[in-house]
Amino acid sequence: MVSSCLSNKRCTYIHENENEPTRGAIDIHHVIINGSRVTGYARLRWLAFFLVGFAILLGKDNPVRTLSWSCLLSGFFVMIQSRKFVKKESVIIMPTFGIQLETQYLSGKTVSRFIPIGKILKPVLVECVTPVTCYWSLSLFLRGEEQLALVFKELRPSLKMLVPIWKALCAVSGTDQREMMTEEEHVVAG
Repeated sequence: MVSSCLSNKRCTYIHENENEPTRGAIDIHHVIINGSRVTGYARLRWLAFFLVGFAILLGKDNPVRTLSWSCLLSGFFVMIQSRKFVKKESVIIMPTFGIQLETQYLSGKTVSRFIPIGKILKPVLVECVTPVTCYWSLSLFLRGEEQLALVFKELRPSLKMLVPIWKALCAVSGTDQREMMTEEEHVVAG
């Protein structure tokens, strides 16, 4: 059952709550790339096939060699393009066990990572600034690791989409959101 949904130009956020008997057991958050971007990648692959076919028709010196190279290059191009692009990233929160982070690619490949609940110290919203752009990221402080663990490795959802996920992670990890917000206000004011 979908309980909330947010959307912008690039992606859509969907929050799923399970049925009444399992309420509170599993909390699922999805960030999905909008269809126009996904179909744009598919169009790009078909354009590559068309260009390779056109090159075959124009190749007059050795058609067998032209065909073999074009098939090899188009297959390689499609493989690279389909593996690189993300279709959906999900955060599955199981309060007694931990958090599962899933990334689903256009090729159908799914990469999952499970983080036990005892390993999570604190979820944080981080503002990432580069020379070209500025965006928000949701990260986790993990026990025994020096670096932050990114929740969304490929996508960059907006802050409106990250806040409900951050609140759910705070509730599961036992950190108080209000305390974190007041600490942040003191740092900004001081």
